Amino acid sequence: MAAKGPVRRYHACLAPDALEADAGLLEVVRDAGVSDVWVAGFFYGHWHYTPERIGVQLRRIEKLGLRGHVVQLPLGHPGDSLGAATGQPPLIPPAHWSRVVRADGQIGWGTSLHEPATAENSEALRRLGAIGVRAVFLDDDFRLASGPGSIGGCYCPRHIEDFRRLHGYGASCGEELRAAVGARSLNGMVRAWVDFHCDRLSECFGAMQRAEPRISLGVMVMYLGAEKAGIRLSDYRNAPFRVGELMFRDREFEPVKGKTDELFSALFHRRFAQPGVAYSETTAFPADALSASNLAAKLAISTLADVRNTMFMSGLTPFPKAHWSVLAPAMRAQAALHAEFAGLQPAGPFRHYWGEASRYVGDDPPYSLFLAAGVPFSVCDAAPETGWVFLSDADAGAAWRAGAQVVSRRTRPETLRELFALKREIRGELEAAGTPYIVEDQPAVLAWYPEARGALVWNLAEQGVRLTVRTRGRDVAVTAGPLELVKVTGL
Repeated sequence: MAAKGPVRRYHACLAPDALEADAGLLEVVRDAGVSDVWVAGFFYGHWHYTPERIGVQLRRIEKLGLRGHVVQLPLGHPGDSLGAATGQPPLIPPAHWSRVVRADGQIGWGTSLHEPATAENSEALRRLGAIGVRAVFLDDDFRLASGPGSIGGCYCPRHIEDFRRLHGYGASCGEELRAAVGARSLNGMVRAWVDFHCDRLSECFGAMQRAEPRISLGVMVMYLGAEKAGIRLSDYRNAPFRVGELMFRDREFEPVKGKTDELFSALFHRRFAQPGVAYSETTAFPADALSASNLAAKLAISTLADVRNTMFMSGLTPFPKAHWSVLAPAMRAQAALHAEFAGLQPAGPFRHYWGEASRYVGDDPPYSLFLAAGVPFSVCDAAPETGWVFLSDADAGAAWRAGAQVVSRRTRPETLRELFALKREIRGELEAAGTPYIVEDQPAVLAWYPEARGALVWNLAEQGVRLTVRTRGRDVAVTAGPLELVKVTGL
């Protein structure tokens, strides 16, 4: 059954610099509908913002009736993801931390796990716990890959030797491993390598949880983040979990495929994240790179994926203040829609599936445009036996034994024209099964909830549209504004 009452919460991640520079910023975000503010804290070996300075801001936050928490940056990032107006925070860990060796031999900082990262992050959590902090997100990023599509891990001599000894490989292990990773071959060695790093990262997370059990520790997972980035998703099922997004600029989010890729990633991660502790990564970076209207449109993704917490982020520089006047009504509208459909699972013959090959060795461009075809979809934990399943190149290249009809880029190019043609081809089957669908060849997501006899339709066009949902021999007219998510009843 759908949830009753408010289920959607809005959070904002803000740095002490921003809060100190603009005394009215907290009131602006509160009045827009934000209930929780997350303050930037420990940065991969640096207390750029001291616990005392963080504590001052947490008290201000609580005085205004908001909840205050902390974001901790545990391992570092391969580039500048902070975007500080002052340019002051350090972008790399201190010299006594170790650098990462990538598969191609390049040496860099961040997204690698060596001593003493776990110990120093654990001590930082204890210091935060001592000033009353009870919730911390590990962010920017808790992963062991340089970015989406990378097969991660550190290929330094120590990690290679520990891996070789653990599995009994010979002296040429390093060279064989690099060759297999370069070829994206999911052989036994690559599988063991990925699992080796998943074990290390999960052990790190567990050690941090034990270091300060009074703190609820959450994990940020990058866009399509999975095992190849050291993230064994099943290990974080019961933790606060931020699902991965990527389209941080208008030029990335505005194409229809930018929107469907983003939704695809959120739906994938929701297979592992509990809805009540699932958070979005509703990010603009740089802070003004995503328009207020596109930020507002992103809120539909969390409603469709039943992600109950929206986390607004923009590095250390806040959104332009004017954004909040656009976001506020969109936040209220999404909260109302979400309350009606929370807890319900979308159903439909188009199957969303992200398989083992994609998760271990894939290069991460999903076949996602099917979500815009106006045919209902369902999310599958395992290879589906019925319907139409849309596979990435990596999954399509793996052995496929399920009974669903396979659609890949080899069999049907990933274009709206091809997918609308597929919809026309199977229209008779949809109508015979009583499955609703959008008649017009317009890019729109149709999330169908048979239990509620309703649906959500997300118009992916930059202009308003009139659509027709056909179901059981009758037509239901739908009007949606630009990028608007609307409810359809009586299905």
